[in-house]
Amino acid sequence: MKVLVLLWLVMATRVYGVEVAMAFGEKIPPFCFPATNSGIELEVIGEALAYRGHVLKPRYFPLARVPIAFKSKRVDAAMTDLGINLTATGAYYGDPAVTYDNVLITLLHRQIIISKPEDLQGLRVISFQGAIKRYPAWLNAVKRAGNYFEHNDQAVQVRTLMRGHYDVVLSDRNIFKYFMLQLKHEEGDVLPIQEHSFTTIDPKDYRPVFRSREVRDDFNAGLKHLKETGRYQAIYDKYLTE
Repeated sequence: MKVLVLLWLVMATRVYGVEVAMAFGEKIPPFCFPATNSGIELEVIGEALAYRGHVLKPRYFPLARVPIAFKSKRVDAAMTDLGINLTATGAYYGDPAVTYDNVLITLLHRQIIISKPEDLQGLRVISFQGAIKRYPAWLNAVKRAGNYFEHNDQAVQVRTLMRGHYDVVLSDRNIFKYFMLQLKHEEGDVLPIQEHSFTTIDPKDYRPVFRSREVRDDFNAGLKHLKETGRYQAIYDKYLTE
């Protein structure tokens, strides 16, 4: 009898097939395309949740407001905390759904070597907005020299690098690759590039958060399943292969 009661209590607290309203950034190709509710990150998270019957309901916000939407309880989950610890507001952290890997990118034929901040001296650098706050040791001197620029449309980074307007792009390697493929489709060819790693990836820097521990656990199980079956890589390949 006690076993039956315990089983009933476990089942009564179990979450089955709920809708999960989740905050995402407004537009982060190829990770998030709001117009079509698609992209690497949306598909990975959506399929991981669906593994145990949950349905992802994306809600889009300016990126800086994603954690705020979670804190104000406008959503059940968020794609990231943007460095704000949300545990005290009822967040349960999931495993990383995607990885952002920022690198420095140059044209291969330029034979530029970048291994330390001083190597950027005299080079024109274009980056995504806010990068200087994240990497001041690398970018402050470049900015003081008048050679640092930011642009919110990362497609511009690829075009301007290819045309020699800038010497270095600071970008997530997959975002850059996506826009380089788009440019190749439009113009038929692009110049070879070289990537320079300058920071160490910490997967814990970018993790989804959930208000429900059970939904978080189901997400983690689904994510593990996607990776074990090869589906995870297939989603990446869908957006990043020719």
